[in-house]
Amino acid sequence: MGRSCLPRWRLGRLMAGLQVIFGLLVITVSLSCLYRFHSAGYFLHNEDNCHNIYTIKEVNNEGLDIKALHDRVDEVLEMMDNLYEKLEKTVKEMEKSKEGSKKEIKKFLEDEVMKPFYSAHIGLRQIRLPKPEGIRNSTEKEEPLINKFLIEEIRKYITPKENRVGKINMFGTERVYNTIGHACVLMKTDLEKYMDYDVGAYCDDDWNLAQKLILNGCDPLPRRRCLTRASMTYQKPYPINESLWKLPDDRNVRWGNYQCRNFACLSSKNPKRGYTKCSGCFEMEKENDKWVKNSTLLVDFKIEDVLRVKPGEIRIGLDYGVGTGTFAARMREKNVTIVTTALNLGAPFNEMIALRGLIPLYISLNQRLPFFDNTMDMIHTAGLMDGWIDLLLMDFVLYDWDRVLRPGGLLWIDRFFCKKKDLDDYMYMFLQFRYKKHKWAISPKSKDEVYLSALLEKPPRAI
Repeated sequence: MGRSCLPRWRLGRLMAGLQVIFGLLVITVSLSCLYRFHSAGYFLHNEDNCHNIYTIKEVNNEGLDIKALHDRVDEVLEMMDNLYEKLEKTVKEMEKSKEGSKKEIKKFLEDEVMKPFYSAHIGLRQIRLPKPEGIRNSTEKEEPLINKFLIEEIRKYITPKENRVGKINMFGTERVYNTIGHACVLMKTDLEKYMDYDVGAYCDDDWNLAQKLILNGCDPLPRRRCLTRASMTYQKPYPINESLWKLPDDRNVRWGNYQCRNFACLSSKNPKRGYTKCSGCFEMEKENDKWVKNSTLLVDFKIEDVLRVKPGEIRIGLDYGVGTGTFAARMREKNVTIVTTALNLGAPFNEMIALRGLIPLYISLNQRLPFFDNTMDMIHTAGLMDGWIDLLLMDFVLYDWDRVLRPGGLLWIDRFFCKKKDLDDYMYMFLQFRYKKHKWAISPKSKDEVYLSALLEKPPRAI
């Protein structure tokens, strides 16, 4: 009789212990919430505080993100509900089996009760209420996005960093704000996966996840405090007199996230190369002829003809397109420094440009150019902005180009193509800035499509 009652007695002690844990947790959370509300001044009886608490519209405008706060609390409550159901189910199974040693009960409590409850406790503690600024000031400010994310590294990154000396810094601010793209909130799961790492350890080989975030508007990405992986067999790059027109060493690229495993595989003849845009860009024999040899198409301008328009004035510029840096290599031979934008769209475009001894700029179409106003001598574009692009988006991009191009600078539109019926719309987009035309050519691409190339000069606008 005593032996049959022993498991039930242990189970009764277990349930009593769990009830005590639940009770203490409820009391702790309640006291914590009361303390936080009291610290924020919500229990002080004055008109300003009542106005802040009960006027929801004003609180929202001043920074209290009610929705984010509600979502965070819902996540924690859902975690607790799931845990309670799991606990109840497991206890019933233990009761039926009539098995459960002290070690099993201890392991169950540690793994299935204490750790989840600790996570829930941390989640509640991380909810930040707005802090009143100033003495008896009704303005309350909440740091933007802070309650949107659970991963602590994201929260640390986006939290403003106060100056250590307590004074205004060289930038004229009291704190430094780290920024992330507004669409990061819509890609919360992917961003938290990207930022979930051990500080000081090696990062995952997840540049493709980072690029996915960037292309979907989570740009700029937060910085990370982990070490980037490099190829285990990395070799010294070729000297500059060789690297411009020679395929790099395959061992200098991490190929894990590409369909190919070497540069030879990236040939346009290989249908399984893993990318479609700029299909011949990794074949040096084809690249070697670009912008230097005469073509049968009027839309193909030679570099020497373009530089002759502004002799000695073109020194620095930007190549905005899809490629492996061949335009920058040709301009380097003319003592012109070109920065080349690149995304790794199925192939190692950035690695290829850098290994050729040129400068890749890892940037998407979403982002404002990281150059100051009126600084570039030339902007060249080919292969990226074509007839697929929305006119409003294109308008923002062109105005940004106009911003960084200096007075007298050249805008080289190279083989832009679109449908014939859309040509007038795109021509207007290029001509609206009233640039001086040095070259302008249109050639057929297919039955329904046309090429447009132009060389335009920005006016002085000395106002």
